[in-house]
Amino acid sequence: MLKKFGYFFVLISVILAAVPAIAEDEALMDFEEIAITDSSDADITTEFVELNGDADVASVAAFDIAGIMLGMQFEDVQTLFFKNHGLYTPRKKDSIIYTLHNDWKANLDYECRARGIVATNDMEKCINSLARNRGLLYASELHLLRENTGEKIIVYFTSNATDNRVWRVIYTNDVNEQEGLAEKFEKQRENKILAFWQSVLDKYGAPNSGTDKWISSTNSYDPMMTAYYGKLDLVDNGRYASDQSKNIQQARENFKAKPYAF
Repeated sequence: MLKKFGYFFVLISVILAAVPAIAEDEALMDFEEIAITDSSDADITTEFVELNGDADVASVAAFDIAGIMLGMQFEDVQTLFFKNHGLYTPRKKDSIIYTLHNDWKANLDYECRARGIVATNDMEKCINSLARNRGLLYASELHLLRENTGEKIIVYFTSNATDNRVWRVIYTNDVNEQEGLAEKFEKQRENKILAFWQSVLDKYGAPNSGTDKWISSTNSYDPMMTAYYGKLDLVDNGRYASDQSKNIQQARENFKAKPYAF
């Protein structure tokens, strides 16, 4: 009997030793419940901007779209729209998108391979689990909508390296759309655009750069807002660039290379 128990104990020990190291991390997270995307180069505008004649700089950093301002932390924005019942609500599927910076993903890929993980699905789970547990997986987008008017808002956030803060807010509506080609539809479209533009001027004042931009300075990496037909783009390119730079630097410093000795 003791001999059989000894064999059984050895067998259990072998099985436990064969379990991939990722198991303890994977158990902490349900990957089916969230949408995860790779980070990509953002479509940021860094073209030259200048002030209109006799215009002054605008306090774009204090502008808001539906209460969302540049620099707000993700938790504050989430509370604003998930716990309070306002005009906007999160879209039904994947309202929050999570992202892992590409440089960190390369680090974790290397680390997971060192653990002996090579299968595609297992590799993805390993990378995402390590990223989540180390605070590298962050909420990068929040999608909101107002169903009765067709308005939509996408909020973009920096990574946890820079406190997961708003760096861009894009608002869209349907004023530039028309139902048909008849003259009456074109007239309705023009009236919708006019009403929208008047509301923009009432809230933010006249553009101080060209006919469609509000700028904090002539440096395009400072906060600015651009208005289009049925769209507003509030952005802080400098905040985004700083976040990218910090991730690249920290990923390089924390790359877990093999312990070479020579």
